[in-house]
Amino acid sequence: MNSELPPVAPEVVAAAVEQLTSRLRKKLDATIETYSTLPVIIDGTVRRVRCGEDAEVTLTPGPSGAITDAAQAECSCLLAPRCLHRTAVLGAAPVADAADEPPESGAEAAEPDVGAGEPGAQDTVEAAAPPTGPTAVQVTAAAGLWAAAAAVLAAGVPGAGAVPQAELLRAAHTARLAGLHRAEAAALRVVRALRAARARHDGHRLSELVAGLRELLLTSGLLAASDPDPSLVGTARRSYRPGGSLKVHGVCREPVISATGYGGVVTHVLADDGRWLSVSDVKPGGTARARGAATATVALGSGSLDHAQLSRGGLLISGATLSPDGRLGAGKGVRATPVAGLSWTSGPLARLFARPLAQAAAAQLAPNDDQEGFGAEAGGLIGCDVIVVGAAEDHLFARELTADGSDGEGLLIRLVPANGHPELAHAANFRKLAARPGLRLRVVGRLDPDRAATLRPLAVGPVPDGAATLALPPEWAGHADLGYDRLEGAHFPPAGELPSVAGPAALPPDPVAEAPLWRLRRLVEVAVSGGRRAAAEPARDGDRASGAAALRRSGFRTAADLAAALAAEADRRGRDVFGRTQETDPDGYARVWLSAAVYLSGTERALVEATWQPSVAA
Repeated sequence: MNSELPPVAPEVVAAAVEQLTSRLRKKLDATIETYSTLPVIIDGTVRRVRCGEDAEVTLTPGPSGAITDAAQAECSCLLAPRCLHRTAVLGAAPVADAADEPPESGAEAAEPDVGAGEPGAQDTVEAAAPPTGPTAVQVTAAAGLWAAAAAVLAAGVPGAGAVPQAELLRAAHTARLAGLHRAEAAALRVVRALRAARARHDGHRLSELVAGLRELLLTSGLLAASDPDPSLVGTARRSYRPGGSLKVHGVCREPVISATGYGGVVTHVLADDGRWLSVSDVKPGGTARARGAATATVALGSGSLDHAQLSRGGLLISGATLSPDGRLGAGKGVRATPVAGLSWTSGPLARLFARPLAQAAAAQLAPNDDQEGFGAEAGGLIGCDVIVVGAAEDHLFARELTADGSDGEGLLIRLVPANGHPELAHAANFRKLAARPGLRLRVVGRLDPDRAATLRPLAVGPVPDGAATLALPPEWAGHADLGYDRLEGAHFPPAGELPSVAGPAALPPDPVAEAPLWRLRRLVEVAVSGGRRAAAEPARDGDRASGAAALRRSGFRTAADLAAALAAEADRRGRDVFGRTQETDPDGYARVWLSAAVYLSGTERALVEATWQPSVAA
């Protein structure tokens, strides 16, 4: 992917691939790889890519900053628009979200909502639809998504090139038209993860692709079976609802660098009633924009407040609009007045640190019955007071300070940088924190649901009693945003004032990594990274029996059965009328893989929940 190119709507990419001849399709993957490295000529909003002596592709994004119409992508060659140059450049560009596209005709559009997270979006306030089952059109669209996802799973990363991705993008577009927002979003995540895996991006994680395929197959499969659960349909990202009058208090800022070439900032705020809300400013620009947006003007109210000020101040909002995930909109009727901020030791912000860490984590990990996402715990951050006790690999070890300020019996947790990008301040700040065992901190961060007792801090501040803790500048108003503010030596107490602490004698157990479930996890991941043939290897080389036996001896009998079934189904072959072997329909294989992936996800989540209990994590 070339992040200098504008995002392209899924249907535009799919249509371009569909127009190619079979001969050109065979060359498409290699051409996309080549064009991803070509220089991009920037002329205002127009992007040009020189593909050869006689071919130049011109991309002219619309007002949203994305290519949403085929006419916005042109090539100067004689075969255009059915040419390899144009299609390969579109394939090398990031995939646009539905939110990057203009609203459907008839939608009640307001002023651009740069505070909602993506460029060119519109505040569209809609009433909630009554919970009903999927329509016939939605069932058909879901079946198409299932078929495309099953084909990608069977092919694996090596075989899921531009053509299978285009089929998935086409199905995602059909799902969007049918109103299947959750399934469409899952499909786009899968395409992005596939591209990252095939390009061997440094930030790619196979687990993210596995999770995306699991979500896509599970959601589309249930919808195709007419499951009436309204949460399977999801809500549009631009579906805003009236929020009335609100008073919100800034907590911290978080830099955003997306896989689609966007960059910006999200400022997390807390309402008086305890709800987590956010104000964001994310636009095309990547890392440079993420750094520059730190002090960008907040698109709410009079425009006299920037994100740095909001993270340490507050807003009194009338006529507020809220998205399902708690983003504050900036429509025409929204009015916001800056107010004085609160410290982390007063009002609703102090309540963040009043609950024991184990209770806060349990609330975060519990199933969210409020499918609209307006629950106080949905998407929220966690606050705690800790003392740094050591460091290992990519994380710090910290022990929770109890209510009386001691650290003897507190929960032992891992602190991991929220973003490891070298141009952000997270990693540098962590190195300074790691060098000071005994330092006491007040932390606000995001729970990592995939790692044992792990928190990803977004901001830190001094503990209230002021002993062996940070001494921050007055203008920072009591906390440092770890992605933007750089901690210096003067912000730390002298080494002699730090108490001696006993670090863990050995690395704390990690049930997720150490459980025998790695055998099933490896098979599930190999099925995605290598395709159906790679998943069939255990059935061919005799490893299936030994792996299943090891799982059974450890008490994971269901895991053993699922691993054996997956390997056997992957190795299943049919025969045509001439007796020649051929691969069977991918549906059965996809269902067996999905069963294993869902079981694995649920079991690992239960293990993670257990690590947040003091008796396990310590």
